[in-house]
Amino acid sequence: MLISTYTFLRVSGSEATGKLAYHVSEKKIYMNAFEALGLNEELVQAVTALGFEIPTPIQQQAIPILLSGTTDFVGLAQTGTGKTAAFGLPLLNLISRAERHPQALIVCPTRELCLQITNDLGTFTKFTKGVFTEAVYGGASITMQIRNLKKGVQIVIATPGRLIDLIERKAIDLQKVKYVVLDEADEMLNMGFRDDIDFVLKNTINRESIWLFSATMPPAVRAISKNFMSNPKEITVGKKNSGNVNIDHQYITVAAHHRYETLKRYIDFNPGMYGIIFTRTKLDAQDVAERLVQEGYEIEALHGDLTQQQRDKVMGRFRQKKLQLLIATDVAARGIDVDGITHVINFELPDDMEVYTHRSGRTARAGKTGICISIVHTRESFKIKQLERMVNAQFHKMDAPSGKDVCRKQFFHFMDKLMQADVTHGDYETYMADLMEKFKDVSKEEVLQRVAALEFSHFLKYYENADDLNAIGRSNYSQRESSSSGAREPIGRSDRAENSRSSRQRDNGYARLFINLGTKDGFYKSSFLQFILDESNLNKEVLGKIDMRDMNSWIEVDKAAAPKMIKSLDGKKYNGRQVRMNEADGGFKRAGGEEGRSEGRPEGRTEARKRIPMRENRD
Repeated sequence: MLISTYTFLRVSGSEATGKLAYHVSEKKIYMNAFEALGLNEELVQAVTALGFEIPTPIQQQAIPILLSGTTDFVGLAQTGTGKTAAFGLPLLNLISRAERHPQALIVCPTRELCLQITNDLGTFTKFTKGVFTEAVYGGASITMQIRNLKKGVQIVIATPGRLIDLIERKAIDLQKVKYVVLDEADEMLNMGFRDDIDFVLKNTINRESIWLFSATMPPAVRAISKNFMSNPKEITVGKKNSGNVNIDHQYITVAAHHRYETLKRYIDFNPGMYGIIFTRTKLDAQDVAERLVQEGYEIEALHGDLTQQQRDKVMGRFRQKKLQLLIATDVAARGIDVDGITHVINFELPDDMEVYTHRSGRTARAGKTGICISIVHTRESFKIKQLERMVNAQFHKMDAPSGKDVCRKQFFHFMDKLMQADVTHGDYETYMADLMEKFKDVSKEEVLQRVAALEFSHFLKYYENADDLNAIGRSNYSQRESSSSGAREPIGRSDRAENSRSSRQRDNGYARLFINLGTKDGFYKSSFLQFILDESNLNKEVLGKIDMRDMNSWIEVDKAAAPKMIKSLDGKKYNGRQVRMNEADGGFKRAGGEEGRSEGRPEGRTEARKRIPMRENRD
């Protein structure tokens, strides 16, 4: 079984001695390292069986605090640093095996993470009898989950949406829950689960402690700490909101219409990569995946339209490395934890910069190194500086590989594979006489040329007259710099002077649309962008600037596409409320029939009621 969500450090005896000050044998160092944290013998034995030696920094600092059971805790650490074991081992140490009711509740953002945590807890309890856990998440039979809960479990691992369903059905009793763990708290809040988390915490009134784990500490996460926790102990591994130091952050600047070609060249230039490609929307994910599959790449898309069975099948193939690449949206990829990912590729940068931390954290796990590379449009260069400040790391500018570079890299990769081919298995001697006869008049050099021709003819033909994408990018950038100031700004930049710019916006080929949805509806810019494009079935290229407010938003849309977007969204229901979309410079009818201007006017109080995300997007 592949175990990846928890992490430990493997070190030599001398290194461990220096860190832990134990002057004993290597095996004894390992045992003392976890025993010294206060874990019981059965858990230490389970960790020993996994072959790990000393705790990671987050485990070393968190476990002794959490074992008290009565201290609220905030742990800030990047993905891949061993957070699952940091809270999982103390929970297993604290619960009473004699009592068959929920004593601990672990809430996480996605089904995949929910299942991974459950599997890890099962591994930790290899030598512990009488511990029962249950994973509850959307996409699986709720009847079966209810049946298992009734049999009696001590630990429940849940996604917010399914947990709320069970609470409303009175199928789960949280009155005796002592410990609540919020894993990937920033992810859950980004996905719009704030109301759900508040609801769960208000229903665990007899808890003894809350343990909150997060990669970043945005204001919304800080608010949970302030509202529900009492003098929490906060531990930060690395710099707050920083990225993994083992990740090499890179970017390539190209013209927007060369994104796909740049992606394809980068994949060809790294034939041994095993990675995830991120897009903003599921339409982009599906479109790029289909184009790459048609060109012979081993890739599949992971997005919200897939059933749970389809998702499991795709993830199974990816984990088994039957797929070289997985392409996914941020929502679909949340909670994915796969060992050995070498590259994360941002086909497009996320609108919410904090999402970048979670994307990049899919690589360089468990002390390994990895690369996160972003394909950046010339007008998005300013975002790189923002990201550098956010993750406290320097980003390295790379050139898009030339056609000759790709062919040379592929050639040497094939030669390495040829030399490493295992010829010890198989009855090759049977055919050697025929081979020698067939090639008796052919020189070794000619044989090698023919082998190379078979393998590389398609690369040589494709890249024979390949453009220099870097020159194209630089040329476009220079033209843009020298053009008039009326050039369209990137999606997601704030509108600092919208009234003074309104006449220009009407003349730049874009219509300005109003919609009565905003951040109070659980949206952030990436999810809002994905929502409007999915609903309208339009491509992101038709969008200009998006300006989001609490209760409404304004969107620049290509004038030719504006009627289709309005028709697709206006009048639809969202969380039981009617969506209103119209041209911002036109009028609209209010509920009382009064004519008014949509632009700049907040919604009425009747529409500003408490909202939660759509149920189908919760899990």
